[in-house]
Amino acid sequence: MKSYDCVIVGGGMVGAASALSLAELGLKVAVVERALPLVFDPGQPFDLRVSAISLSSQYLLEQVGAWQQISLWRLCPYKRLGVWEQEISYAEFNSDDIGQSHLGAIIENRLIQLALLEQVNDHDNITLYCPDSLNGFTQHEQGVDIELTGETVKAKLLIAADGANSRVRQLAGIGTTGWDYQQSAMLINVKTELEQQDITWQQFFPTGPVAMLPMPGRHASLVWYHHRDEIKRLKTLSLKQLEQAVMAHFPKRLGQVEVLDRASFALTRRHANQYQMQRVLLMGDAAHSINPMAGQGVNLGFKDVKALQKVIAEAIGNGECWHDLAVLARYEKLRRHDNLLMMSAMDALYASFSHPSLLMKGLRNAGLFIANRAPVLKNKALAYACGL
Repeated sequence: MKSYDCVIVGGGMVGAASALSLAELGLKVAVVERALPLVFDPGQPFDLRVSAISLSSQYLLEQVGAWQQISLWRLCPYKRLGVWEQEISYAEFNSDDIGQSHLGAIIENRLIQLALLEQVNDHDNITLYCPDSLNGFTQHEQGVDIELTGETVKAKLLIAADGANSRVRQLAGIGTTGWDYQQSAMLINVKTELEQQDITWQQFFPTGPVAMLPMPGRHASLVWYHHRDEIKRLKTLSLKQLEQAVMAHFPKRLGQVEVLDRASFALTRRHANQYQMQRVLLMGDAAHSINPMAGQGVNLGFKDVKALQKVIAEAIGNGECWHDLAVLARYEKLRRHDNLLMMSAMDALYASFSHPSLLMKGLRNAGLFIANRAPVLKNKALAYACGL
């Protein structure tokens, strides 16, 4: 039976980054992934699934060697972030105000995963099991016996990075709390008339916000939040009809667009009741699924990665047994409160902007108006959102 320090189930963005960060510490790591992503070709259309990668997440990707490859493929850095409900309350955040060249970058999820897996394949301390999947596992005093489709392996630590419907989490008996928002989001890839590639923006409506994420060239990823029935109706439209609906509903600053592709997903919140069950740890969406309104999902997952690396590195440096249960518990202590705080803040923002009363509308617009004119407060919030 092969033995590893750590087995990670899930070779997506968070799982692959976790493997690299732990392998850097000298640990022997295995990654279990069902299927490899489609290889990159410059002529491919843009994927619908993209992420707004913060500066903090960029630094992690640089640290594990993936950012260099992503930069050679395609990404779109942005300097400004615009937020408003009514035009009078427009607030804009600029990277110049916090002494940075940009606030973040919009990148296709597949390209992030591909770049990370290239590094995984080249790392002497990492073994990739793909295509493969988890059948079950048994914990005991010395570690975990992990039954894969092809064979059984041993590990001192099992990490769940297998998404919101985590099989590891279910088998570990870790429950979740959360709810459905009774809303869905439509992702729409468009070709744009206007050059607006240094800004991402979001306008709020009682039915949910609309957002523009810039993509390379004259392209953009639009996000349209609405009630589920309305998103279902929009899904039935032809691309030309959807284009007309976008032009009618999105702000005029978008300019003329041509709809290229679309997809949708339901909005849910899920938070694991605990991140640790003996020698099993949860990371990323396996631990927390957040309202995507502020694009913090994968950035929170990358913060999990950095926290676990920090905990284990400090334990090794202090001469402790890095896989001792008390050491592993420090990871949850570092991350659970921060994740819960971000989830609650997104829920408060969501509830505030969906509240129909005129009083609430006045208060939230006044809040944006004041925030735009309070540079110290605004820049602190901006630095936190960037992970600085």
